Amino acid sequence: MTSVPSGNAAPVTAATGQGVGPLLRAWREQRRVSQLELALRADSSARHISFIETGRSRPSEEMVLRLAEHLEVPVRERNALLLAAGYAPRYPETPLDDPALDALRAGMEQLIQGYEPYPALVVDAMYNVHAANRGILMLLDDIPEHLLQPPLNAMRLTLHPDGLAPRIRNLREWRGHLLAQMQRQIALHRSEPLRELYEEVAAYPVPADAPGAEPDEPVPYFALPMQIEHEGRVLSFISSISTFNTPMDVTVAELAIETLLPADPATVKYLQSLLP
Repeated sequence: MTSVPSGNAAPVTAATGQGVGPLLRAWREQRRVSQLELALRADSSARHISFIETGRSRPSEEMVLRLAEHLEVPVRERNALLLAAGYAPRYPETPLDDPALDALRAGMEQLIQGYEPYPALVVDAMYNVHAANRGILMLLDDIPEHLLQPPLNAMRLTLHPDGLAPRIRNLREWRGHLLAQMQRQIALHRSEPLRELYEEVAAYPVPADAPGAEPDEPVPYFALPMQIEHEGRVLSFISSISTFNTPMDVTVAELAIETLLPADPATVKYLQSLLP
């Protein structure tokens, strides 16, 4: 496994000057949950939820966290809700290189090494790459140096015309999948830096003759594969993403481990011969 320098996780923009009520209402409306439904989930009353949202009632710290839990508010934004309600943040944001996270880093390194020869990497909420195994580095052969400068970004590497994009045989389908994934993340985290990244990569030109490729021999894929050329061969991968359960730290909450699993026997055979 080779560690890759990266920038800090992206800050999520929070509405300044707003009390906790309008922020909670915005999250509730985004989740398309009625006041009554939220009240039932949180063991409260619709009247109390209404009073909180209009500022007539100040919720307790416990109530803020309970509502945030039932609204599936990201950990970073739970801190913003607590601050808006007049309480101290509950969740720390520990730098990934802090000694306190030594065990976590070691565990992630061991995990992605264990996936070799299959590609695997660790990214944060901005898709900055924090670590990658030899399978990933194999795919980055011949990538221009300007795309490999820290912070290394998985979306730029994949969609930039100088990156992996020209080698992706089903670029239109895979690009659409990645952009839709980013849109879902923007809706979840409401991050302005992430939106800026989306606008950047969505604006990358797509050649008129970019393939919307079908494999030479149809394969009954169970999920959309990424089909990418490597040294004259077409490799097919299915992406799998894992996150941490019940994280209590902002940094940990925003980490994800992405694994590219072979989608056909030919890819398995080739990778095993290349990275024994």
